[in-house]
Amino acid sequence: MNDSPDRIGLNPSPKRSIGDKLRKFIRAFTTKEGLVGNYDYAFLFKPNLPFMRKSRRAAPFFGLNENMPVLLALLLGFQHALAMLAGVITPPIIIAGQGGANLGGSTAQYLVSTSLIVCGILSTVQISRFHIYKSPYYIGTGLISVVGTSFSIIPVATGALAQMYATGFCPTTADGTKLPCPDGYGAILGTACLCALLEIGLSFTSPKYLKKFFPPLITGPTVTLIGLSLVESGFKNWAGGSGTCSSRPTSGNFQRCPTYKSPHALPWGSAEYIGLGFSVFITIILCERFGSPIMKSCAVVLGLLTGCIIAGATGYFDRSGIDSAPAVSFIWVQTFKLSVYGPLVLPLLAVYIVLMMEAIGDITATCDVSRLEVEGELFDSRIQGGVLADGLNGLFAGLLTLTPLSTFAQNNGVIALTRCANRKAGYAACFFLTVMGIFSKFAASLVAIPASVLGGMTTFLFSAVAVSGIRIISTVPFTRRNRFILTAALSLGFGATLVPTWFSFVFTYEGDSRAKQGLIAAVELVMETGFAVTAFLAIFLNLLLAEEVEDEVASITADDVDAAKDTAEWANIENITSTTCGKTSKMTLR
Repeated sequence: MNDSPDRIGLNPSPKRSIGDKLRKFIRAFTTKEGLVGNYDYAFLFKPNLPFMRKSRRAAPFFGLNENMPVLLALLLGFQHALAMLAGVITPPIIIAGQGGANLGGSTAQYLVSTSLIVCGILSTVQISRFHIYKSPYYIGTGLISVVGTSFSIIPVATGALAQMYATGFCPTTADGTKLPCPDGYGAILGTACLCALLEIGLSFTSPKYLKKFFPPLITGPTVTLIGLSLVESGFKNWAGGSGTCSSRPTSGNFQRCPTYKSPHALPWGSAEYIGLGFSVFITIILCERFGSPIMKSCAVVLGLLTGCIIAGATGYFDRSGIDSAPAVSFIWVQTFKLSVYGPLVLPLLAVYIVLMMEAIGDITATCDVSRLEVEGELFDSRIQGGVLADGLNGLFAGLLTLTPLSTFAQNNGVIALTRCANRKAGYAACFFLTVMGIFSKFAASLVAIPASVLGGMTTFLFSAVAVSGIRIISTVPFTRRNRFILTAALSLGFGATLVPTWFSFVFTYEGDSRAKQGLIAAVELVMETGFAVTAFLAIFLNLLLAEEVEDEVASITADDVDAAKDTAEWANIENITSTTCGKTSKMTLR
């Protein structure tokens, strides 16, 4: 396989001329072999129904740089884009909504459009892989390592915005109703840009040391608690909304969700809302059981589409935002004043550590499903380039009015299902994401999705995040020391997640010192963010507690001591049994 764009050192193969590249491009679009090829396209669309005969012939595998038909690249690229879609649009909708900065429909539409565009553009950085001039370092992995807006930022951003409203940083009305807070969102962006420098700096460290200081023992419980804290938001939306209406007030505009003026508004927790969410959830399960390969990788989007069809047919959609949205949008159509919010620094540093370790795990998995080596100099170079690109993407995302990005793992499932690890499919996915974002009517229709439909989808997605954390924990040897660290870290993390106000009344300072107020706010935000508490405590205990001797040697049990005697006894029993059976068969013949 030609891996020339990713070689370490000199490339002995001759460099192709511009004419050769042009002839290859023309041949791809003017010949049947280049356009369609001989791929079994029915494989992607054949459902897994009980009465249908299953094919035993596997689809061909397309490696990193192999030639593949243009139509197949576009089709699989569109599949990658659909697999990413739900994850890309969810964070901006939640952060801009009533549970976040209350930015309004038009700003939420802009953020969804920008999220799609930025993820499409910055994914090409990871896929392309650039060499830093006169250095051994790279930017990007050279794999189908696509990026999307990170879920990890949601609990930190919503917690920080709640604190901003409580302290007066964000405006409220006399009766406590939260007003739009673009300055709060700008503070999140500015602080995220600053904290991205941590991941950028760590990317120049050897992957061996990164794995030593941030092992699965730390990242596993942290990712689990991120997913756990997000499920609350998803479940509230499933029941009608995560804003003020979720407290079921007895008066005012929020007696019904999302507001009294919304079409088909109902009280929070109504059976109709629960049913809409279940329509999404059940569709996802059915696609996984009976769907074709392309349906399985797009199950979440198909579930969302089913819920939207039912909601539209029963009058839950509000078309006003779609009708008023402009035809096209792009980056910087709206801007936010960047600033640094001190209390956010520590939680965001924890976020970037998590993003870095997620990137390492996802890149390793991508190499594995792409049939590339997962150790050695080239693999370490991919890890270094991927982590550096991940940090730079977080920095650029803030400058492009978007919250931090992360390397997406769900596309590894698409590679495994379709047996295609080719870069062309990745570039096609970037193209489709960018086009989706430019046409802002598409983003407006996503923002108009009823909260209960969105909640049925996000609850599934957020639970998948928690399961990813559990999978990471499962790779940790359950020695006494590791169990102690997990117990100590998770005890505070679970407590802070389930009772987020537990640390709100510890400090009683009421002075005018802005420095002391900022320090107290920072400590409270960290202590009330479950995954941040878990991450910092796990790092501290992992460095403090040495490996115990009995954890490092194999323990000898009674079973081990008697293993030889047990083997001999079983052999004797088998001989007796075979002899008895032989005699019985002879008597039967007589």
